Amino acid sequence: MAQSYPDDQASKLDSAIRDLIINYHELNATVIDELYEEPSALEFMQYVARNRPFVVRKGAEDWTAVQKWDSHYLLSVLGDSLVNVAITPFGNADAVLKEDDGSLSYVKPLERLEPFDKVIRYISEQESNQEKATPIKYAQTQNDNLRNEYSSLFEDVPSDIPFARIALRKDPEAVNFWLGNSLSTTSLHKDNYENIYVQVRGQKHFVIMPPVAAAAVNEQSISGTTYTSTNGDEEAELKVEDLKHTLDEPELIVPVPTWDPDFPDVRSTPYSELVKPLRVTLNEGDMMYLPAQWYHKVGQSCGDEGYCCAVNYWLVFPDLAPSSFAATYGSTMPSACEMQQL
Repeated sequence: MAQSYPDDQASKLDSAIRDLIINYHELNATVIDELYEEPSALEFMQYVARNRPFVVRKGAEDWTAVQKWDSHYLLSVLGDSLVNVAITPFGNADAVLKEDDGSLSYVKPLERLEPFDKVIRYISEQESNQEKATPIKYAQTQNDNLRNEYSSLFEDVPSDIPFARIALRKDPEAVNFWLGNSLSTTSLHKDNYENIYVQVRGQKHFVIMPPVAAAAVNEQSISGTTYTSTNGDEEAELKVEDLKHTLDEPELIVPVPTWDPDFPDVRSTPYSELVKPLRVTLNEGDMMYLPAQWYHKVGQSCGDEGYCCAVNYWLVFPDLAPSSFAATYGSTMPSACEMQQL
């Protein structure tokens, strides 16, 4: 339940929130910084300290993944190995859904194990034949899948991002592989991780907003639901009408943003109009740093072969003491090599 305040306190709070959002946007650029070479660890930490994102154009163009991950190569490596695929009727995995009675629910995808060769062909064929309404598939498990489910591809990407590892003195918590087509979207949300995102095939279209936008996104606690199949044949190719969402049991209440900056008049708050979202498109070989707690919504466009593919690294920011260098780096000082890179 929202906390209530006396009228004078509510007015002061309203003014303070408005001033915070307005002042933030006056002091910060409304476009994302674009770099043309990887930052040093020190330069990266300056962005982390300022809590600002950046893009490194062509920062990963020499990666083996960017050079080699066409469909022929992916099929030769993964073949018919089973992979987890998220299936939804509208490309709305992990999204807010408006019910017939006007209420909102948070819907998660049906997940199935399917042969990779079947998945990538389905995704590509669906991209070229969008007139036919078919369920949308997206390989999107966010569970360190590139070091597990897709481990045979892991050697094609760096095991970490050096400037981030040196600056944060942390290895990645997770390295994730993403594969889908233009019908899959990621609804507005935020993560607790520092995110390094690399586009391998196709394009990703990001709408991002800083944490100061919290008052604008109309976060609500809503019931969790999950798509299930009404088709009893687990081997059959599903139809859109086979997918129905049902309430999770036990009941799951999920706090999620319900405002969408692309539909600014729907479920807005008095502060939504003050927020200035940043928009950026990642092309093949581009790298982006997205700070923890930044809101982001993601769409995508496919490459020549009808799919979009990306990799991201999640890192945890260390728990820093306010003034001690040792608290930042633990009991071990950085090596001479690391100090040079700093």
